[in-house]
Amino acid sequence: MANILIVEDERAIADLLAMNLQAVGHGCTVTMTGKAAVTAAKEQGFDLMLLDIMLPDMEGFAVAERVRDVPIIFLTARGADADKIRGFGLGADDYITKPFSVSELLLRVQAVLRRTHREDKSYTLGPLSVRFDAHEVTLDGERVELTSQEFALLRTLIENRNVCLSRQRLLSEAWGMDFVGESRTVDVHIQKLRHKLRLEDAIQTVYKSGYRFVDKP
Repeated sequence: MANILIVEDERAIADLLAMNLQAVGHGCTVTMTGKAAVTAAKEQGFDLMLLDIMLPDMEGFAVAERVRDVPIIFLTARGADADKIRGFGLGADDYITKPFSVSELLLRVQAVLRRTHREDKSYTLGPLSVRFDAHEVTLDGERVELTSQEFALLRTLIENRNVCLSRQRLLSEAWGMDFVGESRTVDVHIQKLRHKLRLEDAIQTVYKSGYRFVDKP
């Protein structure tokens, strides 16, 4: 997965971010000052930076001005339109205000990684191998034919693994925001993926909530 730099001076929030990002497979580095963030970004290769604005030594805006080759999501309590405009004007890829939903944050992180082409190109779980760039799925070395919609759903589940996704969220992410249909559609496609790819244990049903793809059933 991605290598993410967390720039947050509140330890509890930094730990929460790191714990949840690591739970879905990302690597995390935490810095608590702007100067440390700039140094880390220049010395290491990061795929994404989660950046607070109110830091003890400099504003996150100043950090963004110094770091131009890393995608940035501002994660801050400052929700004024002027701050958002300034953040996006500096090239931010997203702007999230506190308090935030962890599940939504993870989805928006994945969306930025996808847009900036820094997401995984492939995924392997036991005998299952998925090549996202080639839209190819193999099981025990044999190619398995999936419809475009089945592949989109599988990709959404894998990219957000270990996170419970509601049926409505899956419709939004895998079918598109303009999709009009019943949540039963998700259930039918989930059953097809489980059967075709032997993912009965990996794709878990979360009672009254949705579905979760787990690496270690």
